[in-house]
Amino acid sequence: MAEERRRRSKRGDGDRLGADILDAATELLVETGSAEAVSIRAVAQRVGVTPPSIYLHYADKGALLDAVVGRYLEQLDDALRAADAGAVTPLEAARAQGLEFVRFAVENPEQYRLAMMDPSDSASDVDVVLNNAAFSHLEETVRRLQDVGFYPPGDPRPIALRMLTIVHGVASLMVAKPFLPFGDEFEYADAVISGACLGLALTAGMTEPPDGAEALQLVRDLRGD
Repeated sequence: MAEERRRRSKRGDGDRLGADILDAATELLVETGSAEAVSIRAVAQRVGVTPPSIYLHYADKGALLDAVVGRYLEQLDDALRAADAGAVTPLEAARAQGLEFVRFAVENPEQYRLAMMDPSDSASDVDVVLNNAAFSHLEETVRRLQDVGFYPPGDPRPIALRMLTIVHGVASLMVAKPFLPFGDEFEYADAVISGACLGLALTAGMTEPPDGAEALQLVRDLRGD
């Protein structure tokens, strides 16, 4: 078992113990599929320490789960940066980031549920999502798209939030309903993300998106009908 394999931290080795606690909490979350199972007692047992030792590093279970989310978002940002490293254009970078966001969610479903699908209890939960490095990286990509004229100039955050809404929609559906007939899930994700990026480019600067006959004419003009 993981708790039997884990080497007990040396007395006074606080940084290592803190990392062990975070590892154990993440393992419990992944193995059980439930944040409810990540109790202070269960984490302490897995690490091989007493429950009071956990409180020296995390004030309560909520703080520990917040740390699990924080680590996930840091790892997500690393994955996004690696994914778009070879992109030639900002649009290629946006597509690569969107696909990596979905892939990372599908490969880490329990962490994704906790980070992005649990209801928010306070504004601080919103801050965790919007002020983390992964979202900042997405905002920077929007700025690059604005610089080349793909998106209209202005504050990149509203457009970045729309992009987050799109990729989160794909990722959460694949995590929650993995047996839907997606076909190749990443080809499916790429088609949705690519279409949404183009749709945002056409509507981001509009005060009211076209509807009815105007929308139909716009589509026909784009297709060359």
